[in-house]
Amino acid sequence: MQQTEDGYERYDYGDPVRVIRNVRNDGTYPGLDVGAPLVRRGSVGYVVNVGTFLQDQVIYSVHFMEEQRLVGCREEELIPADAPWTPSRFEFRDKVLSLINLAVDGEIVARVGDEGEILKVLRHDDPAQVQYHVRFPGRTLQVPENVLSPLEREEEADESIDQPA
Repeated sequence: MQQTEDGYERYDYGDPVRVIRNVRNDGTYPGLDVGAPLVRRGSVGYVVNVGTFLQDQVIYSVHFMEEQRLVGCREEELIPADAPWTPSRFEFRDKVLSLINLAVDGEIVARVGDEGEILKVLRHDDPAQVQYHVRFPGRTLQVPENVLSPLEREEEADESIDQPA
């Protein structure tokens, strides 16, 4: 690995890396619809090429052997494969609901059932300690995973109602 401060790539050919976000087709992966899932977060692959996009973004071509996919990844989507990895329930842009009232200095700033959006996943070595930066209306809070619930979309709720028990 090389330093990025001096304009060098962080990862080199053959380096094992782990993708920290689900990777979806942005339209550059042939044969699949835009938005189709390509690689699940936590998957390990190997750097096979390093290039640039728009002259200032380093893109790593990573071969994910288990998925049999060669995918372009930005540096911020990767960590070394041997770095500590803690799976998380949510990821960037996921919509969530608060399961409890959240307060700052005794003032409730997000109530039970308020909708928020994940801005950042904060992983620790202990899976019980995953936290998130969550944007609630008018406020961004750091919230532990166990006080959040996924936002159920209306169409998903409608489908589950129609399903036989």
